[in-house]
Amino acid sequence: MSGLPNNWTKTALANLAMIEMGQSPDSRSYNAEGKGLPFFQGKAEFQAVFPEIRKWCSEPTKIVERGDILLSIRAPVGPTNIAPEKSCIGRGLAGVHGETGVNQSYLYYFFKSIEPWLSEQGTGSTFAAISGQFVRDISCPVAPAAEQTRIVAKLEELLSDLDAGVAELKAAQKKLVQYRQSLLKAAVEGALTAEWRKQHPATESGAQLLARILQERRARWEAKQLAKFAEQGKTPPKDWQKKYPEPVQPDTTDLPELPEGWVWASVEQLSESVRNGLSKTPNTEQRGFPIFKINAVRPMSVNFEAIKHIEIDENEAADYWVEVGDVLATRYNGSVDLLGVFGMIKNVPERTLHPDKLIRMKPILGVGLGAWMEVCGNVSCSRKHLVSRVKTTAGQTGISGEDLKKTPIPLASVSEQGVILSLLEERLGAIKELEQQTELVLKQSTAQRQNILRAAFAGQLVPQDPSDEPASVLLERICAGRAQRAATPNPRKRQPKELV
Repeated sequence: MSGLPNNWTKTALANLAMIEMGQSPDSRSYNAEGKGLPFFQGKAEFQAVFPEIRKWCSEPTKIVERGDILLSIRAPVGPTNIAPEKSCIGRGLAGVHGETGVNQSYLYYFFKSIEPWLSEQGTGSTFAAISGQFVRDISCPVAPAAEQTRIVAKLEELLSDLDAGVAELKAAQKKLVQYRQSLLKAAVEGALTAEWRKQHPATESGAQLLARILQERRARWEAKQLAKFAEQGKTPPKDWQKKYPEPVQPDTTDLPELPEGWVWASVEQLSESVRNGLSKTPNTEQRGFPIFKINAVRPMSVNFEAIKHIEIDENEAADYWVEVGDVLATRYNGSVDLLGVFGMIKNVPERTLHPDKLIRMKPILGVGLGAWMEVCGNVSCSRKHLVSRVKTTAGQTGISGEDLKKTPIPLASVSEQGVILSLLEERLGAIKELEQQTELVLKQSTAQRQNILRAAFAGQLVPQDPSDEPASVLLERICAGRAQRAATPNPRKRQPKELV
């Protein structure tokens, strides 16, 4: 056959294996007490090789045996695992059991080799899926039975070495994440600059800085009020300054002691304003002004490519444009890890609005203070404050603007903030570079794995032995065996195959 060794062949999966399409049993038979068979609904339970048993089913409808391949056929299509024992499968899975003479591990690795292709074959408006007929028609290259065994042995040798390298890289990734968190924690708690402080006494303490910020905050409010009176042609009423809304102070009851010269401040104290964005529904047709999607904000970053558009007039948009130095926080998100995270606007490549699901803070001292708030808001006590106040209302997980205003921020002197931010820029940059290098090697490992698998099923991984029984003879024997079983009443129950 073209492209394959002479003693190989190609055939539909249905000619090589028994295929069991899953079906969801009555949900009333589900349980967590181990009654009945382990139940796998779809890919959600998949792990590296064997799925995690989370529930059981006392009235199974579709059953697979120990060692059968579990193929995800619905949202997503393509991933595989192996049944660790006799189990029930739901409609998100198909079970594949090779006929006698077909190496089950050979089939398993074949599915691994076509997973990228399978992932693109699903159809459906709600969930991408493939049908039973599609699964049965999958074209499989078939090696002689003896060569299948040699291919599996070689794959296990090569892939185990590759897996060991990948495991080391993933461990390195975790260590980089831990180091980043430790670095940020040390930064906002003062440990990073402990020695620096001893040698550089502050000319303005954190408390003095806060007093200056609060004075400037009030001055700006008064200037705006006077401008409003002037615009309306009114004389400022008596004691109008007393209407100034004092910002909330942080609750320091359970907060740790800060380094000498530092002080606790609230987000509202440090901000000219803290407000939600536009609540109008955006469009995806690029009509009107660009407006951020909720996923534009991630810890210490804002993505100007994550946008939709909104059609409003210039006057309505006036108060919602973001500016350099603004700090945005996510007000709603399905993941608590991404809820309430801070990202500062570092540049504005295109004039962009912020939506209702993002909260905008305008730091009184601009970019420098904004950069400090961005760091503090994502770690340590500031982050704990926000996470502890997460609420779920009408199915939406979020934080309130009032809770955000109360978020405690440790305030160091301006000079120490600058030193800390410079150290962070240098060290976080080094971490990012290492992460990118690690991610590149992981991608190369994934490509190498696919190249190995591709070679295996093209007959290029192990040498052919002319004395091997041709694959065509194996297929004839499978066909004959099926015909015999069909003619025999009560065929003997198939035995489970060995696990990979």
